[in-house]
Amino acid sequence: MEVRTDPRFNRYPDLLISNRERLLQISAISFDGDMTLWDFFKVMRHSLGYTLAELQKQRPTPRALNLTIDKMIAIREQFAEEVKGEVWNLEAIRLKAFERTLEYVGCPDRDLAAHLNMIYRKHRFEDIELYPDVVPTFDILAPHFKLGLLSNGNTYPERCGLDGRFAFVVFAQDVEVEKPNPRIFEVTAERAGCELTQMLHVGDSLKNDVAGARNVGVPCVWLNREGVPNDTETQPDYEVASLSDIPAILGMGEA
Repeated sequence: MEVRTDPRFNRYPDLLISNRERLLQISAISFDGDMTLWDFFKVMRHSLGYTLAELQKQRPTPRALNLTIDKMIAIREQFAEEVKGEVWNLEAIRLKAFERTLEYVGCPDRDLAAHLNMIYRKHRFEDIELYPDVVPTFDILAPHFKLGLLSNGNTYPERCGLDGRFAFVVFAQDVEVEKPNPRIFEVTAERAGCELTQMLHVGDSLKNDVAGARNVGVPCVWLNREGVPNDTETQPDYEVASLSDIPAILGMGEA
């Protein structure tokens, strides 16, 4: 199909011609997952709420009753940092974090940690909600481009209602390298069956998605849903407030 870039979303007006020429080559589009296709923080805190309620029901000690979701998140992040580069499976990290949480409240119990992990996983994946612009945008793009998922998370397509929507899927925990490392973008292009310059990447993180893509020559779109100012030196090729703006960037009109 013919691709015509829409200048409304171009971050470098003086390079419009260059960007138009680059987009003419696009055959595949990779999408980040968390905070791009669904609100990860919302569903994560929602799921931890159920988990915390069960923990306090099973172990109603003063320390457990004073435990907060924010503290549970902090314990998980601390453990993840400790094993960074050694343990890649995010579900294993989450399980260990629940073990650490029970130790923190003075009630170490691996069986209870496994039970809490089961509750967390149930709500984490069953209660996830796609942003409303996801499916309509995919419906417009899919007939013309290979669509893929490139994620540092662990929400596989079948866990979020997107089974069968992607031609290629790459998860950091499976290839043991994460964005913004150049290698994960190379792996993604290989699975998409195209050159790096023929792949457009879309994501919400300036560090992981935008800088990662630009460092290997992949055209990129920064999804900035909240309109936060970019006070970094990392500049995307395009910036949008909604996925529904992407077809216009590619010359397909508004979604």
